[in-house]
Amino acid sequence: MAAGLPALLLLLLAGLTAVNAVSTQASCLHTAREAALAAARGAEGGPAGPSGAEVSVTIDGERVRATVRAPVRTLGGRLGRITVSATAVAAMEPGAAEGVGSATN
Repeated sequence: MAAGLPALLLLLLAGLTAVNAVSTQASCLHTAREAALAAARGAEGGPAGPSGAEVSVTIDGERVRATVRAPVRTLGGRLGRITVSATAVAAMEPGAAEGVGSATN
């Protein structure tokens, strides 16, 4: 019984880390979609991502690619961090390409 409790606690922390990583990845995907659509429409700025996230938007011809990377704490913050990311691509809307270049947010 005494040996099983630390193993159970470790399993619980690993499960919570996995849930946190999946939740953060879903948030990154939502942010990437919104950023790609905003850039495709020619809007400046973009949506706020998860805590500590880096949002980069690249315009290449008729395509806009938004990538969001965010750190996730592992095992309650005792170990290093893992990074999850998501990328979304959108087509430039007519008339939106005027005056818009490659940008990083």
